[in-house]
Amino acid sequence: MIETSRIKEHMPVVGSDGGHVGTIDHLDGQRIKLTKTDPEAGGHHHFIHVDSIASVEDGQVRLNRTTAEAKDEWATA
Repeated sequence: MIETSRIKEHMPVVGSDGGHVGTIDHLDGQRIKLTKTDPEAGGHHHFIHVDSIASVEDGQVRLNRTTAEAKDEWATA
């Protein structure tokens, strides 16, 4: 299980393939809320469940999914 206390605002979120998924707005329960101002967000907040996190290291959140998979799964509410 990932230590969610290590997740901080404005950390980049990357897929397992190294692609940019988004930027952390804040932790919302068991979900990461991404900023809506990120170029990938299209003006909407997106959410990714913490189960998708592989690691938090080197100032970024790395997912256990590719960038495309993460974007296919993210929620807007």
